[in-house]
Amino acid sequence: MPRITEDTRNRNEASIRAAMDRLLTGDLPPGGKCDIKTLADQAGVSRTAFYPKKNRDGTVRSGPYQHLGEEFERRLRALQQAGQITDPRAAQIERLKAQVTDLQDRVAKRDEALADLTEFKKLAVSRIAAQHAEIERLRSQVADAGNVRSLPASRSRTPG
Repeated sequence: MPRITEDTRNRNEASIRAAMDRLLTGDLPPGGKCDIKTLADQAGVSRTAFYPKKNRDGTVRSGPYQHLGEEFERRLRALQQAGQITDPRAAQIERLKAQVTDLQDRVAKRDEALADLTEFKKLAVSRIAAQHAEIERLRSQVADAGNVRSLPASRSRTPG
């Protein structure tokens, strides 16, 4: 004698199919995933009903709703292969992974630009120091020679 009536089994299967459709369209409960556990919770049936059972003699028999669990996983794989992500958390993870990759690229480019600017700064400071040394040398040379005369300040001639 079965543990549940045929009517209860039909109601449970209808409930599972409705929950399956909701989950596969992305209507997930808070904290839920698109998986068998959430399917069972949403349908109001035991999760173990989706898995095979062992008889007392050791033989294996199908769980009462195992065929629906297999259908759910088959439909989920088909959606994933088609590029549709039914789980918003999985979509968020993929988006965040892409964002991390983009940010890593940006940081690498900024590090490269910073290294270039640091090298340019060192070169510029080196050139300024060399020019300053040359100016000081020329001033010293002029002062030591003593043959340079200062020109008188020019008087501006204004017509008057």
